[in-house]
Amino acid sequence: MGYETPAVMAGNPARHSPSPWLITALILGGLYVDQRFVHWGQPLVSAATWVLLCHGLARADALTRLRLMVCVVFAGGGEIFLSLVWGLYDYRLGNIPLFVPPGHALLFALGLTVAARLPGWIVFAVPALAAPLVLWQALTGSDTLGPLFFGLLLACMALSRARKLYAVMFMLALAMEIYGTALGNWRWNAEVPWLGLTTLNPPLTAGALYCVLDLLVVSVTPRLQRWLAARTV
Repeated sequence: MGYETPAVMAGNPARHSPSPWLITALILGGLYVDQRFVHWGQPLVSAATWVLLCHGLARADALTRLRLMVCVVFAGGGEIFLSLVWGLYDYRLGNIPLFVPPGHALLFALGLTVAARLPGWIVFAVPALAAPLVLWQALTGSDTLGPLFFGLLLACMALSRARKLYAVMFMLALAMEIYGTALGNWRWNAEVPWLGLTTLNPPLTAGALYCVLDLLVVSVTPRLQRWLAARTV
């Protein structure tokens, strides 16, 4: 599982389509529209998200295209489990919005682009800055789920060499979680089902789930690519 995306190592963000500015604008504007316009906001945002992803798939190289498609599949399954089965959080309509799985793929593409432009010390800075806050929240009882999720972040960094990607995704996802929960697009439940733990809305360590998603993507994609290549021989 020690695979690192070539673009992260090479520092070539141009490989990751669509534009990071379009992705950022869609996230900020789309979540606002979804919350502000109750009846037609979600279908409109879902359509725009899929259009942007399809545009990116058409422009991307073969490896990036495969990564984004794998990300959509894993994200869809993860959302069903985390929200509808486990009940960690609930979307405002009690569903999984159709913009969420492709949105995860777009955020993954954004993370690749940002990671390629940042220095290596971010790998150590992100967990070092997060650790005291996670410990304090656990000791005060406000977020006893935090250490578990923080462990997921560390596990991702230990299992794969794409550590800069995970550090970036941890922060990007937290920013999106703060924005989305502030608007009311979704809400994390204070009591964690099954585990008897507590968490915040959103938890500081919510980005660890995105790191797990990205670990699955960067680990599975090269194996899938080799399997597809063998099938075409």
